Amino acid sequence: MRISEKLTTTAWAPGLLLQLKAELDELSARGSLNIPEEPGGWWHQYVCPHHHTELLFDPAERDAHAFGCPHGCRIEGDAYRGAWLVFKHQAIARYALQAAAVFAGTKEPAYADLAKRILVSYAAQFPLYPVHPDAQPWMLKGRAFHQALTEAIWATTLLRAYVLLQDEGVAFTSEEQRHMDTFLAMLESSMTQYRYILIHEKKNAENNYTAWLNAALSCVYAARGEVEPLKALIEGEGGWRHHLSIGVKPDHFEFEGATYYHIFVLRAYLISAEMAERFGIDLYHEEGQQGQSMQGMFEVLIGLADTQGLLPALHDGPMARLPFAREIAEIMEIGLSYYANVALPASTLVEPDTGVSAYAALLGEVYRQMTGERRRSTLEALMYGEGDVELAQSMPNRSSLFLEHSGFVAGRIAGNKLSFLADFGEHGGSHGHYDKLHLSLHHTAGALSPDLGMVPYGSALRKAWFAETASHNTVSVGGASQAPHQGSCKRYEATPESVSVWLHSEGAYEGCLMDRHLHLTPDWLVDWFEVSLTRENTMDWWMHALQAPEGVEGGWLPTQLNSSETAVSAAGEAAPDAAGYDLVRLQGSYHQDAASDRIVLRYAVGTEAEASYVYQTIAAIPDAKLLSIETPGTSIDPSRPLSGLLQRQQGKHGRFIQVYTVGEPAELEWIPAGTGNGASPRLIVRSGSKEIGYELHPEQGLTVLRRIGA
Repeated sequence: MRISEKLTTTAWAPGLLLQLKAELDELSARGSLNIPEEPGGWWHQYVCPHHHTELLFDPAERDAHAFGCPHGCRIEGDAYRGAWLVFKHQAIARYALQAAAVFAGTKEPAYADLAKRILVSYAAQFPLYPVHPDAQPWMLKGRAFHQALTEAIWATTLLRAYVLLQDEGVAFTSEEQRHMDTFLAMLESSMTQYRYILIHEKKNAENNYTAWLNAALSCVYAARGEVEPLKALIEGEGGWRHHLSIGVKPDHFEFEGATYYHIFVLRAYLISAEMAERFGIDLYHEEGQQGQSMQGMFEVLIGLADTQGLLPALHDGPMARLPFAREIAEIMEIGLSYYANVALPASTLVEPDTGVSAYAALLGEVYRQMTGERRRSTLEALMYGEGDVELAQSMPNRSSLFLEHSGFVAGRIAGNKLSFLADFGEHGGSHGHYDKLHLSLHHTAGALSPDLGMVPYGSALRKAWFAETASHNTVSVGGASQAPHQGSCKRYEATPESVSVWLHSEGAYEGCLMDRHLHLTPDWLVDWFEVSLTRENTMDWWMHALQAPEGVEGGWLPTQLNSSETAVSAAGEAAPDAAGYDLVRLQGSYHQDAASDRIVLRYAVGTEAEASYVYQTIAAIPDAKLLSIETPGTSIDPSRPLSGLLQRQQGKHGRFIQVYTVGEPAELEWIPAGTGNGASPRLIVRSGSKEIGYELHPEQGLTVLRRIGA
């Protein structure tokens, strides 16, 4: 739908157009839309070395050599300058697209002239940028940036502006067109060369780079009206269809298992599809060799999102940042237009009558992140949005999600405000974490213990903390992180009464077996984690909650520790690289009252005005230690510490049992193996009038022996 049509068919487009027009007027008056003559560097270095937060960027700033962090630091240096230039180049490219969009809506020539000026200025400057001499050795080098990848992304934004101007009948002078033709030719040459290196020399066609090189070339061919090379790009080795087949798992999740890179690749696919559509070629409904599709990739996001529409930061990727939010808004606007009213044939996750509200909730959340309000309010809406759908406050009811090939499972059940998301799949390559059998716990009011995300790669905490096992809600052994490996799911059952999951790991440590059993009912979540070792060692069970426990019940007495003591010193042994343990401060220790067989911790979720409480009831294990810890914060701001929980056991066998409930704590009765007629250990859980008896069976996993009041 053309922008001019949206002005008459939607309630939000006219006001948004005026808002975007006013922003351009202000930036132009301040001289902020002149392109830098210096090439950009690597944006991941735009991070404070002290607080590990992303540095501040103001697109209205004409030039900068000192850069601030949210905590008041002023940072200088070539690496930071180069990273700032990445942001500046990307911002100006976006303003070129914005100017073209404003012209499409107003027909005021000044905005076409502004878009043309930016495009031609970059086209004239591009040959003057050298192949970047400062790029790191592992990078495919660009001209305008360290990375060819960044260059491809930036180029698609510029060329989307160019084709939009073409669509609106804007003419270029012969001199302007000469610069544009040179730019397109150089871009085609470099992108083609980089594709050859990735696909044929490095044998790495599935790389997310490839999707973006394809997108950039698609834009080049669309800009020049060349359909045959576009068709060849779609069908050839490493092309659009082939990449969909090898870069996305059959369950529709991007092969690295990272939400960020899933969206990253999906956005590139959509740009290629947008350019193909200009020639009457429909890629929006095409499939890969094992049924992979862009619609399926959208439904994965719908299945992973929490109740508010917030996406989890699985493996590498931020919990939240403005440029990422814009990318989510862009793809979700497109997804809403193409897919929201149609469910996948095999999908039980989102039915056609709830598809629109699911997309709308994801959009509402991402616009809230950008502007504080759940309304269409950015360029992405004007460019790609259609219709007057109300942006929902929360997701519709969804079933559980089992990504068998990618190795993730999300458990949900009607009647319980709690849900979970667990990781058992492949490591994820360079973007993976040492986090097998990690568990994120969510409440309908918000996350309780999510994945903490990833800081920009220039931060030392990328590898020192956020990728390590100790920063995840799983188990580590011997003070070391898990080895890169793949776990398995030995059982997944979802019925109206419960969701049962048995996750298994054999490759985390030599001589180590780990099993996590999860059972979600309308009343509680049982989390039973077993560890078996061939030699005695320290086993640590981690939980990182966004809120510290508010109260302690159940007969355990807290004792304060010296806050300078680290988890490394307490463990008595650790890997030489510390595996994140040196960043964990011990705050307190809970000593069991002999009269009690449990500890109960309470967490507040939601807003202060509408707080809800989640209770964690921990089964008492003889000789176990329960420690209160302080760790770096989330990837949004690691300098704001979190209060966590560390359960520690020593020996050849470890057992960690928790039951999570809302409103009141559960009562537990533990029956050891060999007691009565039971050959295996048993647990009885009671809450209100409900009771379930569980047995841990060696072949069947966690089984239900009886239910009362269910």
